[in-house]
Amino acid sequence: MERAIGVIDSGIGGLTVAQELMRQLPKEKLIYLGDTQRCPYGSRTEEEVQQFTWQMVDFLLTKNIKMLVVACNTATAFTLPELQKKLSIPVVGVIQPGARTAIKMTANNRIGVIGTEGTIQSRAYEQALNTIKTHIYIESLACPQLVPMVEQGMLSGYKAEQIVRESLAPLLMKNNIDTLILGCTHYPLIKDTIQKVIGQEVTIVSSSEETARETSTILDVHGLLYQGEREAKHAFYTTGNLEMFTTIANGIFNQEVGNVPVVDCEKIVIH
Repeated sequence: MERAIGVIDSGIGGLTVAQELMRQLPKEKLIYLGDTQRCPYGSRTEEEVQQFTWQMVDFLLTKNIKMLVVACNTATAFTLPELQKKLSIPVVGVIQPGARTAIKMTANNRIGVIGTEGTIQSRAYEQALNTIKTHIYIESLACPQLVPMVEQGMLSGYKAEQIVRESLAPLLMKNNIDTLILGCTHYPLIKDTIQKVIGQEVTIVSSSEETARETSTILDVHGLLYQGEREAKHAFYTTGNLEMFTTIANGIFNQEVGNVPVVDCEKIVIH
């Protein structure tokens, strides 16, 4: 199947999911759209997130994608069921895969979840975790300062650690979780800083690997895996600051991402 996998995110965080998709599915072409102009989504209303997500989806549908990966926890929480119902292509989000991984990793059944205000308020992770395992303790915490920090390119150093420590303070006071879900795809970019603050005894779970694995399985089940010999050529689009997007993308992939067109999000017509 020659068509590409579409990946959407509120900004640059979803590039961590794209990186894992490239690693696990090296022959598959990706088309990525990051809505950096309107990021972060975590403080937006549910209606705004749904509108912005559909605008991104409609843009990618013009590229004739064969599957959609919603690489944003807030968008997954607010739009995944509707997308799966209305689209004729397979759609996968990042919450269920992350929850499954956390259940596998925890030894004491005490799991922490950090994410945007929207994701935490949606209780999507709590529902996903409790669906898999009933008797489990979940400590959820919104960290609204982290996405803007990452989008500004502040990924390490004293200031970044200070912001992370301040954000995680309520969780550090509990000191009883053994597993922490990074409930936002921006957070893996500061994973080392988070690990330093939360402590080495806590296992950090990012949904990127499991999401890529699930994408591979779904493509296989639907007969959509690319079987040829081509070298995959990926396309990246952003709606905002081009320089910041390319700088961080180049750092994630350890190579130049090439030309990145800027999409005018306000002119995308909703379905």
